[in-house]
Amino acid sequence: MTDKSKRPKVGVGVIIVKDGKVLLQKRCSEHGKDTWSFPGGHLEGFETWEGCAMRETEEEVGITVKNIKFAGVTNDFHTSEDKHYVTIFMRCEYDAGEPKVNSEDELTEVHWFSPEDLPSPLFLPLENYLKLGYRIG
Repeated sequence: MTDKSKRPKVGVGVIIVKDGKVLLQKRCSEHGKDTWSFPGGHLEGFETWEGCAMRETEEEVGITVKNIKFAGVTNDFHTSEDKHYVTIFMRCEYDAGEPKVNSEDELTEVHWFSPEDLPSPLFLPLENYLKLGYRIG
């Protein structure tokens, strides 16, 4: 019998592109601590993927985005944390605002990076996304 409490959660990662660079944030919460990830978070009940991307981006880094489109999906086993996520990646363009740390309990830094020169270590869903051959630029 399957343990229903172990069902995967759904996360949304937001690939924000501006002038050929992507926005990454350094995580400080226990889930993925000290790794670099795209802005994002949990998909809420009855929320669209696009709506989640817009909401999480504004909440976490204080900017708005436009032209949001599906970019890929990963199946992520965070074994050391005993967590399983399905992560939906949405690609969009920067619209307005200055990126900043809005959620100090979740992240410590926010920076634009060239897709060819990403920092490390990367958050597991982002690592998996790249391993699957998806593009981020």
